[in-house]
This record gives sequence, C-alpha cells and structure tokens, in this order.
Amino acid sequence: MLMFGQTGGSSTDVIVSLFPFIALFAIMYFLVLRPQQKRLKDHQAMVTNVRRGDTVVTSGGIIGKVVKAEEAEVLVEIAEGVKIRVVKTTLAEVRSKSEPVPANANTPS
Repeated sequence: MLMFGQTGGSSTDVIVSLFPFIALFAIMYFLVLRPQQKRLKDHQAMVTNVRRGDTVVTSGGIIGKVVKAEEAEVLVEIAEGVKIRVVKTTLAEVRSKSEPVPANANTPS
C-alpha cells in the first residue's frame, strides 16, 4: 500500500522521462547554437584581419575600399574623394582581399 508522498516509480522512470528533453537540447545545440557560434567566430576573424586596400561591404549595403584601418574603426572610400568612418563590427563582408601593405609605406592622411 502506497502512503501519501511516496511514488511507485524507480529512478529509471525519471531518466526515461527526461530523455526527450535531453535529446531536444542536443539537437538544438548541433543545429542552432553551434553553427551560430562558428559564424560569430568567423565574423570576428574577418573584422580583425581587415586592412588597407580591402573592398568591404557594410551591413547597410555600402561598398567601398578601406583607406585606413584602426583598432575599432575603418576609413572607407566610397567614391573619389568621399571617405566615411565605419565601425569594424558593422562590416558584413570583405569582398576582395589585398596584399599586405609594407610596414615602411606612407599612410595617406
């Protein structure tokens, strides 16, 4: 006879009842979280490696050539003589990579 507060199940019933939740979390991790983390890591690497001469696309759709790259911002030339400052994290794509600029090259001001 069962008394109040006692259950007739065993610990295996608890594991079996939790299995669908564990499986759902594992599926979500491999289909959603892991690819999102990889995209974020790739974007951070792209932003870190932007240098002068690269053609970039901002998240607003502006296409231009990097004139000067700083730690948090880049100066992008979008037309002849028209330069804008853009925060690096808003870069959506680097279309064409340039060769590294020599260390002793003069930078335009």
